[in-house]
Amino acid sequence: MNSQVSSASAQRTLRDPRLDFFRGLGMFIILIAHIPWNSWTSWIPARFGFSDAAEMFVFCSGMASALAFGGVFARRGWWMGTARIMHRVWQVYWAHIGSFFLVVALLAGADMYFGGERYIKAIQLDRFFADAPLRLMQTMVLAYLPPFFEILPMYLCILAMVPIVMALSRIHVGLVFTFMIVLWLMANVGKINIPAQPEGGRGWFFNPLGWQLIFFSGFALMRGWWPAPPRDKRLLWLCIAIVVAAAPFSCRYGFYCYQGWGYFPVLSQVQDWLGPVITKTEEGLLRYVHFMATVYLAWYAAGEGGKNLKGLVVDVTRKVGQQTLAVFLTGLVVAHALGIMLDVIGRGFLATAFINLLGIAVLIAAAYATGWFKSAPWRARPPVPAPDDGR
Repeated sequence: MNSQVSSASAQRTLRDPRLDFFRGLGMFIILIAHIPWNSWTSWIPARFGFSDAAEMFVFCSGMASALAFGGVFARRGWWMGTARIMHRVWQVYWAHIGSFFLVVALLAGADMYFGGERYIKAIQLDRFFADAPLRLMQTMVLAYLPPFFEILPMYLCILAMVPIVMALSRIHVGLVFTFMIVLWLMANVGKINIPAQPEGGRGWFFNPLGWQLIFFSGFALMRGWWPAPPRDKRLLWLCIAIVVAAAPFSCRYGFYCYQGWGYFPVLSQVQDWLGPVITKTEEGLLRYVHFMATVYLAWYAAGEGGKNLKGLVVDVTRKVGQQTLAVFLTGLVVAHALGIMLDVIGRGFLATAFINLLGIAVLIAAAYATGWFKSAPWRARPPVPAPDDGR
């Protein structure tokens, strides 16, 4: 029995090529989406469906967390598993704080150089500088979150729920799904959220109570609590139908949307009517269904064990997916720098292509550099020189 548990645990800790590939793909899409006034955002998945790369990032994070932390709970017990989660929460907290101040310094520096307050006002950082001592304290306790800085705090909050989920799973797996649904209902029906600023008026854009449904769906699949679906052609066509039907009612921004809604204003009216079930903040029901349909299509296309994911592009993308936190933080800062560069060189076709490809190259470089540092090459023994044979 113990050997079977050890074998199963070892299998779960192996890297899944599909997980790394889609995590990496999500990082590229998120970078493109975060470059200010980037015309390439007209063609990201968010323009053709209710869900987007944010769901991909959170879902894959749930799967990765099941691999990285689930085994600790199984091998070392609940207390050690909780300690491991708290260590990760601590890391993510400081990653958020560090990236926040890097972006603040970058945008403030750009405004000092060019004059005015264009960049800090673009993401409402003018409120930070209006009362910096107070905002500084609020930032450190996550009581003040400007727009674009909420995904890591959301991830941090959901990670803190993992010990609760693991405790419930020891009683009955059904309690885990009950916990997930109750929290999701609190966000969507009860409209419970965390204030993004003490003076009120705005909650977190990524409400952890709603978004935990995405995270723990991936977590449950990887832990085996939610069995993988069958490869069924009927289910395949149902998911295709969901994705295709959602496309015309999905977005308000980008070339595709302007063309579609310019000719058919009713599309905008339908989206407004669907608002409560496609909301991003609380992860609306139809948004969740749409994302799970895309998950099935991606899983089906990747083939069993990811056998269809081959080639240099796939390998590089997987490398990016293996270093998600470092790459995400890099993209968060670089996206703003690239937006400033576009303001300087213009937003023509070639300039925009250059900036986006440069950003993708930076993410790839960050992934390989992080992997190299994590390998601790300085610990390796230097190669032994070949003996001198006297020739």
